[in-house]
Amino acid sequence: MTHRIAVIPGDGIGGEVVPAAVEVLEALELGLEFVEGEAGDYVQQERGDALPQETYDLAAEADATLFGAAGETAADVILPLREAVGSFANVRPARAYPGVDAVKPETDIVFVRENTEGVYAGIEDDLTDDVTTLTRVITGSASRRIAEYGFEYAEENGFSDVTVAHKANVMRKTDGRFLSACEAVASEEEYEYDEALMDALAMHLILHPEEYGVVICPNLAGDMLSDLAAGLVGGLGLLPSANVGPDNALFEPVHGSAPDIAGEGVANPTATLLSAAMLLDHLEFEDEAARVRDAVTTVLADGPQTPDLGGNGTTGDVTEAVLDAL
Repeated sequence: MTHRIAVIPGDGIGGEVVPAAVEVLEALELGLEFVEGEAGDYVQQERGDALPQETYDLAAEADATLFGAAGETAADVILPLREAVGSFANVRPARAYPGVDAVKPETDIVFVRENTEGVYAGIEDDLTDDVTTLTRVITGSASRRIAEYGFEYAEENGFSDVTVAHKANVMRKTDGRFLSACEAVASEEEYEYDEALMDALAMHLILHPEEYGVVICPNLAGDMLSDLAAGLVGGLGLLPSANVGPDNALFEPVHGSAPDIAGEGVANPTATLLSAAMLLDHLEFEDEAARVRDAVTTVLADGPQTPDLGGNGTTGDVTEAVLDAL
């Protein structure tokens, strides 16, 4: 069976790291069909629309999507793309690797982030010249769905520690609903878990990351906490992510378009390569996904490394080394 993969490099270094990942995927000879779509700042300038309808449709109809980054138009690109694939969960692993100068080399955490609501629902209003509001939306159904996914993910991937992050002591109704949904799922399925106030959790993640495995989060908290964890393992250049829907999914590095280094050929492709491995898992090519992760781990340990990790290797150098390691 041929799987159709939508490839959307986007802006900045997306145009460098996504082709690197496609090259690695092609080397596996799985018969994947890659179809490229346009999105981002440059498309906005050329066509007046950062995400053309044909790109949205491409992602919606593909078996999976590999996305790079968008610049100033990020909200106009990634949020609709997540909608196109029906994403309700954003999965962000933060793991330290041998050979990388990590602040906390014992870190191995996966953030399972609700991906459809919270403050990212986009409901903002100017009530007066002096008052602007942002509406936070939390539903029991979406909270229950992310709780089910997070607990199942932990069980299937061998994580014994599950933490539910919230701020129900202040946001009593919204995070109270989120927490109640997680409690109900855990009770019904007899899952064990801890809960933590998200601000206190931020401190404890820095001090004792080894105490955490899977962290189930509301939307904004997952975004912030996963970026914090990136600092523990060596930077955003190492963090992949999956935007998971019932049948479809979109995969992207957590880092942005990095316009300061775009075009210099030194962008770290690791996060995108690891995102490609998650894409392979989604398509049930588990052995090949493991091969990609093993190859990336080998290159991180032995080099070459890009400047963000203290090396002087290029994007091409790292990609060639991963291909050799395969």
